[in-house]
Amino acid sequence: MGGILAVLAVLVWWVVRTYNRLIRLRNQTQASWAQIDVQLKRRHELIPNLVEGARGYATHERATFEAVVAARGVAVGSGPGVTDKAAAEDVLTASLGRLLALGESYPQLKADRHFALLQEELTSAEDKTAYARQFYNSAVQSYHTALESFPGNLVSHLGGAHGRREYFEAGTAAQDAAQVRFA
Repeated sequence: MGGILAVLAVLVWWVVRTYNRLIRLRNQTQASWAQIDVQLKRRHELIPNLVEGARGYATHERATFEAVVAARGVAVGSGPGVTDKAAAEDVLTASLGRLLALGESYPQLKADRHFALLQEELTSAEDKTAYARQFYNSAVQSYHTALESFPGNLVSHLGGAHGRREYFEAGTAAQDAAQVRFA
């Protein structure tokens, strides 16, 4: 009788330990996603200042400014899902690339200290966002591995709180190589 109780105790311990590991990994994916969201909000806050700074030097580039503002609006208002956010950020990244290219076309703008500082902050935000995306995707991979491998695949069905997460994938604008031209 004592042997059966010991086996049951070990089995219960094993199930609880595995279930708690899945919860910990799921929570890590959620926290990782929250970090991406923080970095994206920081990026969104920098954009209006960057647009206003460039507007003073390149007033006839109205379409570029409107595209950036519109893309920012879509990105800020995008749904909470990974796919929605990734698509909106892809459009924003493409329009920001066109805005930053104006700095090359307008030497006064490129030399403006305020514009250069905003550009550096945006670059820093982009780097932090890229790191947060990488960390999130790593957390999702760990979570999926735990869900799909033994014993997680048996325990994951308990409580019904465990499901797959989406990876944050780069869109076509992020995948296209930047073209550098030396004049």
